Amino acid sequence: MIETITTDIYRIFIEPISRAIYNVFIVHDRWAQWLSGLEMTLSVTFFALLLGLGIGLFISIIRVSHDAFEKPNIMLRLLNLIVKTYVSVVRGIPMVVQLAIWAFIVFAGSRNQLLTGIVAFGINSGAYVSEVFRGGISSIDKGQMEAGRSLGLSYPQTMFKIILPQAVKNCLPALGNEFIALLKETSIAGFVAISELTHVGNVIRGITFNPAPMVFVALIYLILVLFLEFLVRKMENKLSQSDRRSGKMVQRLKRKRLVKND
Repeated sequence: MIETITTDIYRIFIEPISRAIYNVFIVHDRWAQWLSGLEMTLSVTFFALLLGLGIGLFISIIRVSHDAFEKPNIMLRLLNLIVKTYVSVVRGIPMVVQLAIWAFIVFAGSRNQLLTGIVAFGINSGAYVSEVFRGGISSIDKGQMEAGRSLGLSYPQTMFKIILPQAVKNCLPALGNEFIALLKETSIAGFVAISELTHVGNVIRGITFNPAPMVFVALIYLILVLFLEFLVRKMENKLSQSDRRSGKMVQRLKRKRLVKND
């Protein structure tokens, strides 16, 4: 009886899975294609994130600075108009359409798939990151800026030394979500023949006439997302610990001053 059950389990579950793994990863060294697709996905995600962070930070500072001054100069008003238009346009057009424009029009003569993906996803991410940073900067009490200016710091010095470090802590969870969303969004890059993970899985599915490669694609993305969530939680815990240490230090300094005054 036990042997019959074991045989049935092997025949129904283990054998099909092992056969699928063999056909999808081992035959014709297809594991090399998977590694290449994973490398493309991670490269596009990482460098697009860096580009998006740079663009988003630049835009958020312009928009916050424009709103901070009662009468901004003509240059600041012009820059604010440009970046607001950029954010509206990018957020209003589907990512797959933007990707097609970059691949088939802007980079039509280029064979550099990595560059196309980085620029397309980076510029798209920059619009969303800018709103994350703008919200984080706006959450900082206005007294922080006034305190920095009263100490003799210029507006840029106060922004970069006092406001932004606090804003980044507030933005970290939202930035982590944006990073995860960007990673998953790269799965549409195969639409323009960029050989990322999903594209490789779809090609192997077409060769083997087996849907199993798409299941493996889903599992790989799930593992990557869980790993990123783990890293974001680690960073949040470290930042909260540093905040608690800073608070304890301030309390000790206050107690020392009270003792001296007594």
